Amino acid sequence: MPSTMSRRGFLAAGGGLAAASALSGCSALAAADDDPGTLVVHSQLGTTAPGSPTYLSALDRFRKENPGLKVRNLVNGDDLAQVYETSRLARKEPDVVMVNLYDKTLAWTDVGATVDVKGYLDDWGLRERVLPVALDAWTDGKGRVRAFPYFATNWPIACNRALLDKAGVDRVPATGDELIAAAGKLRRKGIAPVTVGGNDWTGQKLLAQIIQTFLTEDEARHVYATGDFGGRGARQGLEYFVELRDAGVFADKAQGLTSDSMTTQFNTQAAAMQSAMSSALAKVPAEVARHTDVGGWPLAPGAAHDKPTILRTYTLIGFWISPNGTKKIDAVEKFLRFMYRQDTVSRFIKEAGRDMALRSDTVSSDFPLVAAAQRLGGDVSQVLLPDLFVPPAATQPLITATSTSFTRGTSAAKVRSVLEAAYRGA
Repeated sequence: MPSTMSRRGFLAAGGGLAAASALSGCSALAAADDDPGTLVVHSQLGTTAPGSPTYLSALDRFRKENPGLKVRNLVNGDDLAQVYETSRLARKEPDVVMVNLYDKTLAWTDVGATVDVKGYLDDWGLRERVLPVALDAWTDGKGRVRAFPYFATNWPIACNRALLDKAGVDRVPATGDELIAAAGKLRRKGIAPVTVGGNDWTGQKLLAQIIQTFLTEDEARHVYATGDFGGRGARQGLEYFVELRDAGVFADKAQGLTSDSMTTQFNTQAAAMQSAMSSALAKVPAEVARHTDVGGWPLAPGAAHDKPTILRTYTLIGFWISPNGTKKIDAVEKFLRFMYRQDTVSRFIKEAGRDMALRSDTVSSDFPLVAAAQRLGGDVSQVLLPDLFVPPAATQPLITATSTSFTRGTSAAKVRSVLEAAYRGA
């Protein structure tokens, strides 16, 4: 679907229903066929996604506490948003959707694919459970709350001290010059310096983080909302990125790596550093985590920040309510009250190492790197996660542009050109 406007018409118009009916074999399309006593939840949790075992266990407990209410769990991966939109076209969408605020989902509330949950949040007395920063992130420009916030994430830089020591690097790099010097020493020992999924969203996020080295938050918001990378700060950030890339800071052929290959390189100690969100930090083997530090991305002279930078987001997963869900609102209320309970939230923190968008005193004691990232606080500077500001039609083109950007020898002007081209037609 090429744009938010075309999706608005497609979701709202009955003319799209014929196309949806052709895909009626899709599991989500059967959602509305369930009886009124069945709550249908559509989620990415249920297979290998981090937190799936905890979620499935929570569902079992919810069923036991509510014996008169059946719960059906539909599972999709990265295609969840597309599958949901298809089911909504046929008016057979699930009642609750668990997905992040990104790309296609940015338009859902505006086009009526999901409903504003602000009234429910207040009526059910759950507003105080949500961190204010998370509530702000889930609230759109018209004051509507798109979904009930749930998962959050920290996104620091993980550094394997043992590999740095092996290469003769006596401290974790805090500046661009130190990072370049460390990269040279690591390469001489056959160790990749910074591994990154230059061919997917992980590389896109790191590129965005580095570009923001010379941008204030307001400037970064403008850049990613408009696709205008021609300002002084954005150009400086692109030049800094190219300098690091061509100095060998990133793993060889980073433009072809994915999040999976990045995680494998770091966890097998083939690479010394990675930009890792909480779910990746939770997967670092104990023998590697013991000698791993987390911190921010090194700065360059003249940076707009006074401390190394990290990304944070409170929009990783929320509970969206569909129009069908409003017809079973009593069941939805029971489910969300259960998922917001302190004991349920604590299990995700303790068992799965998840960061939460909700208030909790529980710490990720069995996931030391996740806990360390939670404690960074004022030791780092936070830059803007671009997801909430990039037009949906530009999201995938930006990832394609990321691969070009991580290709050695591509000039800063060329990187700017491919990034701006991703916005054409958005």
